[in-house]
Amino acid sequence: MMRIRNIVILTGAGISAESGLATFRGSDGLWEGHRVEDVATPGAFVADPHLVHSFYDARRAQLAEVEPNKAHEALARLDAEWDGELLIVTQNVDDLHERAGAKRLLHMHGELKSGLCLGCGERSPVEGALLDYPPCPHCEQKMLRPDIVWFGEIPYEMERIETALMRADLFVSIGTSGAVYPAAGFVQSAKYRGARTIELNLEPSQGSIFFDESRMGPAGELVPALVEELLADRA
Repeated sequence: MMRIRNIVILTGAGISAESGLATFRGSDGLWEGHRVEDVATPGAFVADPHLVHSFYDARRAQLAEVEPNKAHEALARLDAEWDGELLIVTQNVDDLHERAGAKRLLHMHGELKSGLCLGCGERSPVEGALLDYPPCPHCEQKMLRPDIVWFGEIPYEMERIETALMRADLFVSIGTSGAVYPAAGFVQSAKYRGARTIELNLEPSQGSIFFDESRMGPAGELVPALVEELLADRA
């Protein structure tokens, strides 16, 4: 493997599926029995906030029933031991990376355990049910919505992600379908700037042709193996 200093890692639903979290969108196009238009757009929240809150409250509650897996733990180890730049960009809205110990991390699609106030625009931690309409801790208005980037909205921290991709020597995609943009375009951005690109997935993604290497199998096996390679090569 070429000498690596700066790394960007993208993780998707596949890494959390091995912890028992549903991948959210099924083969029938439904999101846990709901149409995307009914639970994952700004218009859906305006039309039926009760349904949207119930949907995300249920997913938030499910987090208490699962634990990080070996893939999350391996990335946390890489985070702790890697001397160069590292950014783990996750499309997932769960907190399994954090619970495994990862620090150099950002949630581009928001977080289940966070609320966004429509009154003041501030984000704040959420543990209980938003369906109870708790007040915003910043402005005390009862106008919290799930802090999730819905369809039609712009993902968080895109400038920071693009800067990291520009500097990356290695880009790794783990457990993603390669179907959701802008994340699906990260491999092309990294490759254009000369980074080595590796895909770890159960099956080839829609963007497999853009990767220098594709390794197929469970994330819980592939990610620890790659982390061992990277740390051994560093020495």
